[in-house]
Amino acid sequence: MAPKLDPSLHLKAFDDGGKLAEGLADHISKLSAASIERKGAFTVVLSGGSLVSALTKLAQAPVVDQIDWSRWHVFWVDERAVRKDDPDSSYKLAHDLFLSKVTIPVSQVYSINDALDADAAADDYQALIAHSIQTGILDTSQQGLPRFDLILLGMGPDGHIASLFPNHPLIQERQRWVCSITDSPKPPPQRITMTLPVINAAANVVFVASGASKAEMVARVFGEELPAGELPAQMILPLDGNLVWYVDRAAAGQYGR
Repeated sequence: MAPKLDPSLHLKAFDDGGKLAEGLADHISKLSAASIERKGAFTVVLSGGSLVSALTKLAQAPVVDQIDWSRWHVFWVDERAVRKDDPDSSYKLAHDLFLSKVTIPVSQVYSINDALDADAAADDYQALIAHSIQTGILDTSQQGLPRFDLILLGMGPDGHIASLFPNHPLIQERQRWVCSITDSPKPPPQRITMTLPVINAAANVVFVASGASKAEMVARVFGEELPAGELPAQMILPLDGNLVWYVDRAAAGQYGR
């Protein structure tokens, strides 16, 4: 069974999407400063969808001028096996709404190799992460897993995170850091995704959920103890890190009062 989360420890509710984005930007700015002071770099993992829209305040004054963008290293928790200019590409979404508006060096934005199929792209991305550990960009956990400074996640209406879907075999993967998926229930079917052990090895994991369509799943994450795998979002609880959910009042439901 996956334990239900404690809202008093892990949930921050905001009146609306604008306030949520402001709070998120402030939190990320502080994490960035602390990581850069500690080790000279900040490793951030993005997902796609509405999560990217919530990052817009980071690219606006005053926050944009408070961040040392030259020390950021950006990865993706999952990606569709499509070209970077395809409308389905999470890279394209992040570039158009966020990355093109800040000054992170292009060489420090680690998108997948879109010339490869899903299987080869997953192998390549795992090798890229391993190289980032070897060069000192990435820390490792006590278990020898890559330890990102911040992983930002959204949640699908079925409770999936990254490209880890309810009761899919990849939920059980414990050896690989990055896997391919060729039968995604949500199109397009071919993708790559980081696995649960890698996500749970992060120093910080932040979920962003907004809108009434997310209220049922938020209530389940925080209110029910479910069989492992039934609700992937509930299985995210860093082993030696911090977890916080940023939600608006509509998504928070009973927990937003």
